[in-house]
This record gives sequence, C-alpha cells and structure tokens, in this order.
Amino acid sequence: MTERIIAWLDETDPSFPDTGSALTDPNGLLAAGGNLSAATLLAAYRHGVFPWFNKGEPILWWSPNPRMVIYPDKLHISRSLAKLLKKNSYKVTCDRAFHQVIKACSAPRSYTRETWITEEMIEAYHSLHTLGHAHSVEVWENDQLVGGLYGVAIGQVFFGESMFSKKNNASKVAFAWLCKHLLQWQIKLVDCQVYSPHLESLGGITIPRDQFVELIGRYCQALPSGANWNFEWQWNDLSNDITKKY
Repeated sequence: MTERIIAWLDETDPSFPDTGSALTDPNGLLAAGGNLSAATLLAAYRHGVFPWFNKGEPILWWSPNPRMVIYPDKLHISRSLAKLLKKNSYKVTCDRAFHQVIKACSAPRSYTRETWITEEMIEAYHSLHTLGHAHSVEVWENDQLVGGLYGVAIGQVFFGESMFSKKNNASKVAFAWLCKHLLQWQIKLVDCQVYSPHLESLGGITIPRDQFVELIGRYCQALPSGANWNFEWQWNDLSNDITKKY
C-alpha cells in the first residue's frame, strides 16, 4: 500500500490543495501548517476546508467526505423543542457576547478533558468577529448565558463551528432562531462539518464532498438579503411562526 502524504502549507502564503486529495483515514485530513489569519480562514471556508487540531499539534486542515449540512428551510423541530420554544423561557440575541460563547464552547465536555478550541483559535475567530465575518447566537435565562453557538458567514452560507448548552436543548433553541433568520436573509446552506446525532435531529443530512464544494462555490459568491447580525430577538416576534406546524 502506498502511503499518502498531506501537503504542508507555507506559513506566510498558504495555498490549499484540491479537496479531492484529502485522506480517507483519517477522513478529510487535507493539509498541515499555514496560519490562522482572517484571510487564510476565509479562503479555507470558501475552499471547503476548516481547521481542527489539539493544543501542541500543528494547524491541521480538514475537508471530510461526506459533509454534514442543514438547509435552513429543512430545519426539523421536534415536538419537545416546539414546546420549549413556546414557553417563552429565554431571551435570544446575536453578536452580543461572542467571546463568552466561544469560551463556553471551548470548555471541556463531560466525555473528555481535551478541547480543540484553544486560545490560538479563540483569538483567530475573535479577529474574524471583529471584521464582521464570525457571529454568535446567545440564549439567556435571567441574564445568564445558558446556551449558544458561533460560526462564520460568507455570502449565502453559514459555516457552523460549535455550540454549547448549560440547560437542556438551549443550543437547539439558538439554532432554531438562527435558521429562521437565515431564511429571511436568503442564506441557503449551513455547514455542519461532520455527522453527529445532535445535528441529525435538527435536520442535518450528509452529502458528497464534491457536491458540497460545488454548492459553496456558488453560494459564497452570492449576497445575503438584508442580513443584520446585531440585535435582540423578542421571543414573541417569531416563536409562533417557528412552531406553527406543530
């Protein structure tokens, strides 16, 4: 068997190889090295690539096959989530606490003490946020942050990065409200990177990598309609609309 070697990116001028050259084991590993500048990250997303690496490792770039995505108009809201949305228990905001959200997402999970959202990654995405490319959705209960998510918006694509919950299904509340606004803004696709049961429960599906690359090549070039990422969503504004079919 011939051993395949991934590309090593130039630190000052990284250029990503074709995603078809990514390894199958581990699934999607495409390249190493480069940097986490805003320009590099934006180029990576447009190329169908995202960074994921643990502390002490070189920067690793991935493009898995298949790719998990959610079409905002295909969002699945379970009966239990619909009931939660109707309770009027939370306040939902956008871009009001980006740093708090990404720090909460970086906290170790119950099943591991490791985290891939290192201080280096936090700094990189904070820079993207400052430039208006990275966004957060926050879920509040009595002024306490209990859930949220963050990701990167380019054209008509939202590239989801991570979510967290301190209360049951709080991250799903954030995602439901996000998808409602993405529809209003004519954003066509949410990239979820890799399969998880949590995302599948929200309507996530897997598609071939080449189809994903073709879609983002088209949608990243298009402009969203009237996107406004910095405001507070009043619960009654949309909760009935979100859950009207349940």
